[in-house]
Formats: sequence, structure tokens, C-alpha cells
Amino acid sequence: MTSPLLDVAGVAVSPDHYIDGRRVVSAASFALQSPIDQRLLGHVGEASAGDVDVAIRAAAAAFPKWARLSAAERLPLLDRFAEEIGKRADDFCTVESNDAGVLLSRMRHGVVPRAMLNIRWFAEHALTLQDRTIATEQATHHIRHDPAGVVAVITPWNAPLMLATWKIGPALAAGNTVILKAPEWAPLTSSLLADCAAAAGLPPGVFNLLQGTGANTGAALVSDPRLARISFTGSVPTAKWIAQAAGANLVPCSLELGGKSPFIVLEDADIDNAAATGALMYRNAGQVCLAGTRLLVHEKIADRYIEALRDYVARLKVGDPRDEATEVGPIVHPRQVERVMDFINRALIGGAQLLWGGKPHPFGAQYVQPTMLTNLRQNDEIVQTEVFGPVLTLQTFANDDEAIALANGTDYGLGGVCYGETAHATAVAEQVRTGFIWVNSFGIRDLAAPFGGVKRSGIGREGGDWSFDFFCDVKDVVVPAKPFRASFSQR
Repeated sequence: MTSPLLDVAGVAVSPDHYIDGRRVVSAASFALQSPIDQRLLGHVGEASAGDVDVAIRAAAAAFPKWARLSAAERLPLLDRFAEEIGKRADDFCTVESNDAGVLLSRMRHGVVPRAMLNIRWFAEHALTLQDRTIATEQATHHIRHDPAGVVAVITPWNAPLMLATWKIGPALAAGNTVILKAPEWAPLTSSLLADCAAAAGLPPGVFNLLQGTGANTGAALVSDPRLARISFTGSVPTAKWIAQAAGANLVPCSLELGGKSPFIVLEDADIDNAAATGALMYRNAGQVCLAGTRLLVHEKIADRYIEALRDYVARLKVGDPRDEATEVGPIVHPRQVERVMDFINRALIGGAQLLWGGKPHPFGAQYVQPTMLTNLRQNDEIVQTEVFGPVLTLQTFANDDEAIALANGTDYGLGGVCYGETAHATAVAEQVRTGFIWVNSFGIRDLAAPFGGVKRSGIGREGGDWSFDFFCDVKDVVVPAKPFRASFSQR
């Protein structure tokens, strides 16, 4: 027996888990409210330790047969998975906008097409994995990527669909079976993904979905020794806890964490273009890990840059994310609203100067004004700690060396932006300690390129071959070039 479906703006969504090809009801549940207007969306099942055990056993049982399929045999099934996502594009857009507050325009034109691509691209890329050889005078080394086993995927609430498929795609394409732990503040598009997996004909147990809190469901999942891999995107404190639990069982982890990325504006930058890009940092209410939230501007152009940026920010439309004209929507949860406002208020008490914003936005209870703070010291909390809201800081510098020192002066190193004459900006960007940095641009991504951070921004890389290196056991099959005779001197 299954629970009644939730009605999310006309879209039917199951509140139950998806395990071994069927929906599973939990004894416990939790309430889910829309960040737009706090209306109750319904109650979602919370997986118990017993539910986690059932899911792991189902994934483990399905693994041998799925792993034995070649990449070419898995490809049509995963193509159908992507097709099913496309067929329900409008449903995904509607549900994630209502559930997570993500901009409908971003869902329609960016997230859903990218989610489909995440599945398809990795399924096709998996075809190349067994074609690698290293030939030497002594031997030929055939490099294999063998599936690792049961993979736990844990995704955050700021981009539930995109980040889930970004991990599920390579994990399934490599021949693993997957247990997706949905984000507790925005789980509903993960439930739609389970519907798509079923409609695509993925065998039972290959893709499983658990819903629940990190403290209960997540804890039971990541501490289980039967997992082969854990892939997590989220906060540093949660990552530390996951790493400790996984470390007790020597389960490899990929940790894609937060950022406090620099946005460097050099003296020779195109001020208007850099200001227009700076305003983009407020999109999704600043709930974007790779956003350049620390503006570092050359002192000679700082006044002109601030005025240009102020003009662009004043034009941003704050409002209902279901309105395609909206550019800044709500913050996902009341606790996150409180956290963001606490950061702002502590900074102001500490002497920061408010250039604009700084207050709740009158549109709704979970809206915060796009905010800019300056008159800051490098060791101030607001400079050093990820806020994950529509809050930017501005500092000035006198020369390139100072800009680089400020850029590198936090414990994070995920992304970055550098505006200036191309050769100059590239030279500065190369000295910033970060996983990636955009020169005179923002947001350009390719699935073949590596994604991840340094320092507290994470461990490991996702994308292209790097995803498969993590989700697989990489094996070297060595075939000698000439007949081999054992010798005690052999090393």
C-alpha cells in the first residue's frame, strides 16, 4: 500500500521512498512547506534504519547483473531515463520551483536540459572507458574501469535535480547501483526522478530513493560498511561528519563543498561587463556554491564599479520564482533565512558598512534583499565564511599581488571570477588557489572538464574521466610483451 500522492500545483508527486522498483511507505514522516509562501506541500516519508537496510540490500542484489552489462548495453536504458526526464520537463519545473524556490526560468532553460545531458553524456562517455592502453617495451597495460558496487548519492537543496543527475549519471553509466538520499528541505524532484527511472525500465534495485533527515536517514546510510562509494555535495560541517563515518569503514568519499569565491575586478577591466556579471551573483537568492561572493576591486576604479553594479542590482526583479521575469527568488527554509540575517547583523555590529540591502524583503517571509557590505577586514566572519544567501562583500586592492593575497586569504577554494584585459586577467587567475576560475565570464561549464575545490571546498573532482575514476575500481591488466620467466630478482 502506498501513500496518497501530493498535489504540487497540479503535479502528482509520491511522498514515499522508491526501493527495489516499488514505492515503500515509512512509519515516520515530516512536513514540507514551500519557500514561496510557506504553504504546506504535504508530508514526506522519513526512512528509518530498517528502510536504509532494505535499500542497500536491494542495490547490492541488483549490482552483479547491472555491472555485467557492457556500457553499450546500459546506454539505451540510460537514454530512456533521460527521455523520461524530458517528457516531464514541465512537471520538474513546477515542482522544483514550488519545493525549493528555484527560478522557473532557470529550471526551464538550464536545469532540465542539463539534467537530461548529465544522464546521456556520461552514458555515452562510458563507452570509451575500456579503450585505454599503455604500451611499453616490457608489456601492454590494459586499463579497466570496473564498477565499484553500491553508491550513496547525497545532494543539497539548492539544486536538487541538477546535482542529483550530475552524480547519478556517471555512477549508473559505470555499472554501479545507486541509492539517492534526497535533500530534506527540497526532496520532491528526486521523487519524480524515481518515476522516470521506473518508466525508463531501469531494473529493480539499480536506482533507489530514500527521503529523510540527515540526522536519521543520512546517518544510517553513510555509516553502512556495504557501501562502495559516497558522493556528497553540501556543507563543510556535514562533510566532516560523513568522512568520519565513512572512514571507519574505509569507504571512499567524494566531497564537493562550499565556496567563498573571489570576484576580482582589475584596473583594466570592462567595468560595465564586470558589473553586469557581478549582479548575477544574486541569482537563486545567492544559494549557489560557485558564486563569486567576495568582490575584490582595484581601488582606482572602485567608485565607478560600485555605481555600475548598484544600477544593475536595482533592476533585479525580486519575487515569485514561478514568474519567468523573476531574477531573485526566496531562500529555501526559515532556518536559512535566520542564518543569513544573523550574518548580516553581526557584520554590521562589527563595523561593516552597508552599501545596499541588509533587510528582509517585503515580498515574503523567506526573501532577503540583495545585500552589499564593505569596510571589512580580511579576518571578518562575513569575509571568511560562506553565507549562502544574497550577500556580497566588497574589498579594494592596490596591485595584483594584493588582489591575489586577498583572493587566497580564506580556507575555501572552489571557484572564482577575474575581469581585466585577457592576458592580464589570465595571469592573475592562474595564481588564485581554486578548483576553477572564469576569466571575463561566469558559469561556463563542460561535462568533460573537472569540477571541484581545494582546501575546505572539497576532496576529489567530478566530470569527465574524473567522475569515472571515482565511481570505478581502476584496474591494470598487464600483458607481457615477450614470454615471462619467473626470477627471484624480479621486482
